Amino acid sequence: MPYFVFSVKPFAQLEKLAQFGSFQDASAHAKSLRAQASAGTNAKIKVMFAETQEHAEDLLCEVREPGPTGDD
Repeated sequence: MPYFVFSVKPFAQLEKLAQFGSFQDASAHAKSLRAQASAGTNAKIKVMFAETQEHAEDLLCEVREPGPTGDD
């Protein structure tokens, strides 16, 4: 399965920037894009592992439960 690199803007505006066969390549590309981004940019660069681009987009739009806070 491929790794997709997306630009994620508010209101679930997704833009596929690249696709890679290995996590190392996708991660390096995402880190490079994050370093080039200006401070005022609202977009986040995300790497997603999925069977298809559509599946990756669905995963990025899912509402996730917050993780543990450590207050237990």
